Amino acid sequence: MYVCVCKAVTDRQIFHAAQRGAKNLKDLNRELELGSECGRCASCAKQCLREAHQSISASTISGVNRTIPIGVNFA
Repeated sequence: MYVCVCKAVTDRQIFHAAQRGAKNLKDLNRELELGSECGRCASCAKQCLREAHQSISASTISGVNRTIPIGVNFA
């Protein structure tokens, strides 16, 4: 799903950025230029990043190392 239409950034790109260490919107802006145009994507991007971190934490705790959780919608 597209989160930032201005820069064509998807929820999967945000998930991968979180895997690489993105911790906040500033990190996403630096890496993906997300939110640098109109800024309407900021709240959705923060939610996607929060969900990505939860998923990464859950997979780390359970010992499962997946790149994209199956059936998870980062909307």
